[in-house]
Amino acid sequence: MAARIVNLLVGPESDGMRLDAFLAMADGMPSRSACAKLVENGAVQINTCPATSKSEKVLLGDRVRAEVEEDDAAEASGLLAPNPYIPLDIRFEDEHLLVISKQAGLVCHPSPGHVDDTLANALVAHCGYGHLGMLQGEERPGIVHRLDMDTSGLMVTAKDDATQKALQDLIRMRVLDRRYITLVQGYMARDEDTIVTGIARSTRDRLRMTVSDAPGAREAITTYRTLERFEAGRRDEGYSLIECHLYTGRTHQIRVHMRHVGHQLVGDQLYGRGDDRVNLGLRRQFLHSWSIAFDHPATGERIERRDRLPEDLLAILEQIKERSMGRTEAGEQICPLLGCDD
Repeated sequence: MAARIVNLLVGPESDGMRLDAFLAMADGMPSRSACAKLVENGAVQINTCPATSKSEKVLLGDRVRAEVEEDDAAEASGLLAPNPYIPLDIRFEDEHLLVISKQAGLVCHPSPGHVDDTLANALVAHCGYGHLGMLQGEERPGIVHRLDMDTSGLMVTAKDDATQKALQDLIRMRVLDRRYITLVQGYMARDEDTIVTGIARSTRDRLRMTVSDAPGAREAITTYRTLERFEAGRRDEGYSLIECHLYTGRTHQIRVHMRHVGHQLVGDQLYGRGDDRVNLGLRRQFLHSWSIAFDHPATGERIERRDRLPEDLLAILEQIKERSMGRTEAGEQICPLLGCDD
């Protein structure tokens, strides 16, 4: 296959830049994701030494050499397509970031089976491709953290790299406050508790995550407060409405932790148990990001937003309201804000 050699010199304006970003800025170079692949494939050198990481920083005076195949160069035109037909429920917006309420069923970024029908496509349509943070890669513009496809509610997105990094740092420092509402199967005996485990990808089913103490497992911390309990019925063991507070953001964290303590989410098709009757007819996990709060990284303004439960989840609570055993003190404060008493 035809290839060409690109030689670049790092100038003052590029000093300290990530290698993949530096390569993508050069004339005739492919997209940032394609440049990252060039690094992974050993096709990039810095000062005659093979580059080891796409995130490696280039320094003033470095000489960078890349071997670019013509098919890679052609990828430069393959930017993510805007999709203006996906509605965005925007709860806060300024020149740096957006807080949105994501609807259930919407995938955050392209993946197999979802090419141009994702939140990322909607963000490109709303903001423009050049006005979103790209630190997560060119197929994840603006994405700071994800919600699973069938999880609804609040999330924050970034319009530039600096804001995206600052928000990710807030998550790492555990000061970006994210709270979720879920209905789980069974009676939660404690009013509040903290779950601390390792989480890793399952070796039996690659679609699942699992609690693990393997060396590669990552720490996951979830605290919860019970809001309301519901009596057991003839075909179930009752239910508990709880608020979960994430201190880490592992894939499927709440769903995995609730399964670990024996209280699977109602409607969870991957980690749950029971038939449609036990799941009250719900075909997606009862999980909603209802509250988000953080200090704006650029202005210092305190951003706090809350989001009531969507109608499909309120309908589930309506089904079992006559079985309520009463609310906790936390439930008395939070449930009215969710729309439960409307």
